[in-house]
Amino acid sequence: MNYVPPSIRAGGGETVALGSEAHKALFCRTLLETHDPYRPALIDWPTLDEVTRNRIVSLPIWDIAVATEGRAGMNVKTYAECLTDPLLREAVEMNAFEEQRHKTVLADMVGAYGIELAPEPAYVRPRDPEFAFMRTGYSECIDSFFGFGLFRLAKDSGFFPPELVDTFEPVMREEGRHILFFVNWVAWWRRTMPWWRRPLFEAKVLIVWMFLIGERISMARGMGDDNTKAQENNFTLNGSKELGVEVTFPELARICLEENDKRLAPYDSRLIRPRFVPAMMRLALRFAGRPKRSAT
Repeated sequence: MNYVPPSIRAGGGETVALGSEAHKALFCRTLLETHDPYRPALIDWPTLDEVTRNRIVSLPIWDIAVATEGRAGMNVKTYAECLTDPLLREAVEMNAFEEQRHKTVLADMVGAYGIELAPEPAYVRPRDPEFAFMRTGYSECIDSFFGFGLFRLAKDSGFFPPELVDTFEPVMREEGRHILFFVNWVAWWRRTMPWWRRPLFEAKVLIVWMFLIGERISMARGMGDDNTKAQENNFTLNGSKELGVEVTFPELARICLEENDKRLAPYDSRLIRPRFVPAMMRLALRFAGRPKRSAT
């Protein structure tokens, strides 16, 4: 799984106008040409000592992680079926394939380490494929931002042994590619859709963000009858404690910002990056003091 993606020019060249054919070709080709052809069935899951295995098994995330990837694969695949543009459809189909492969990787890991999961939900085809694709994309922009930082904490703290870090690295790399593709698709589609579709599209964007923000506020408050599920859903916001690392929110935010920038840096600078979550974190840091590591 030590895959090295093809070289990607990180800048220079002709300017690419958002919404142009060149822009579409750039973000689609970037996703397609950086695909890692690894096969989950060939992953050699490292043998873990009992203490490390128990730490991994105890994380309250595996049920929701498998279900989330299952829904993402269905949502993206269904949207791809609606597309008539050959290049865009090929890229979205690749996105769907990789989402479904993430689910396979997680399911294989669960089996390898004997992690017990609740029964999986049924993955229902969405009624509005575009809305489902947008919900998946914007949700990944939030979760990947925090996931990048938590993955680094798990690596630096030794919570994940180096062998397991190497095994999951391709998945983390793909999450970066997916959010880069998604935000450029949004920018391209906004500028190329028929004028009469724009009000509905912008309404969908607003509804998606309202839903996602409300969902995560509820998670942070631990609302709901099933507090165990609230803890699972809240992992991206409170995951450092689950990893046995005590960091303040400003410190975690800075780590997430650094990792987000690092993960997206190799790609062509003419592609836009996710902006909303990083901007909110930078705004929050303006009102926060200098980070202080909690006493251990």
